[in-house]
Amino acid sequence: MPPKWPRKPDRADPAYRKLEDRLNFAVHVAAFTAFNSGLWFFHEFTPGTLLWLPKLTLPWVALLAVHGVWVFAIATYPTSLVESDKTSS
Repeated sequence: MPPKWPRKPDRADPAYRKLEDRLNFAVHVAAFTAFNSGLWFFHEFTPGTLLWLPKLTLPWVALLAVHGVWVFAIATYPTSLVESDKTSS
């Protein structure tokens, strides 16, 4: 079941941004697993083809790791900016 948002979605809302960033990461992981597993299946199914596949997989995994670290460890969602923006407008 899709997540339900109790108020109007707004990118300035820190809770919404956090949820959106995590869903974006989940979509990227799903795309990686779908494409990469399919490519590796055909690579194993027909040996000698797709010799460039490890050169694609390793950087893609590294980018996913960096994206995951950013989303789950580094990214901050300050609430003071939202409150000051709402009071100024």
